[in-house]
Amino acid sequence: MIADSAGLIRRARVRRGWRQRDLEAASGVDQTTISLIERGQCESQSQPTKRAEVMRSRRHLPEVQNGPMQVAAVILAAGSSTRFGSPKQLARVGHRTMLGAVAAAADHAGLHPILAVMPPTLPVPPGVVPVINDEPEAGLSRSLRLGIAAVPVEADAAVILLGDQPTIEASLIREVVGAASPERPIVATDADGVLAPPVLLMRAAFDVVDRLRGDVGLRSMLDRRRESVRTVQVARHEPDVDTPADLEALGARIAHMFDSSVNPDR
Repeated sequence: MIADSAGLIRRARVRRGWRQRDLEAASGVDQTTISLIERGQCESQSQPTKRAEVMRSRRHLPEVQNGPMQVAAVILAAGSSTRFGSPKQLARVGHRTMLGAVAAAADHAGLHPILAVMPPTLPVPPGVVPVINDEPEAGLSRSLRLGIAAVPVEADAAVILLGDQPTIEASLIREVVGAASPERPIVATDADGVLAPPVLLMRAAFDVVDRLRGDVGLRSMLDRRRESVRTVQVARHEPDVDTPADLEALGARIAHMFDSSVNPDR
């Protein structure tokens, strides 16, 4: 009960739309218990609270002045899926949707909150906060601006992820987060000189997305600002899934990734 309430309270606080009495009614606990949960001082006898689970997953995060850095996830998933033929965000990837697979990797990497920039009518996986892009035809740059604008003020940084890369690994996201530093406020993965997501932006670099327009992502900006970018070397970037054939081509890899006996992060 306490663990379930903690998760509900955390999501409600992120959305910033719930008053105290709303929290009490929805979570089934009183104001004192809510305060204890949010401070991490109230745990179930049989299982740890959701807050404790999140804190364990964040032990790898770099330190800032007041403790581990809080890093949000911004998943870009507002595309129209024209080439896929149906909303690819909802396509099945193992036992999850494609968007759910990316969100799960972000969750296991310790990112919080997990924001997904979405078209108006599509659902999001549990625990994911939707950020509605009602003009997806305006291009990727609009999704980036909306996603970064939705990052809560208490977050020190945000990791940009692509919603059509279901094979992204939590371990890679952790490596990108671990490379963060104030001296270079942007971290990107580098495959043979090509910079691409996952990309971490420290709060000091959030304004770089304000200059983007049209169907332009971060790649051109990263190329222009290489002096501000710390890189994480990868053999290759994760493949985008644009068509059903792309998804089918990942079949064996996806089956391996979602085998919990070999990959507990999934």
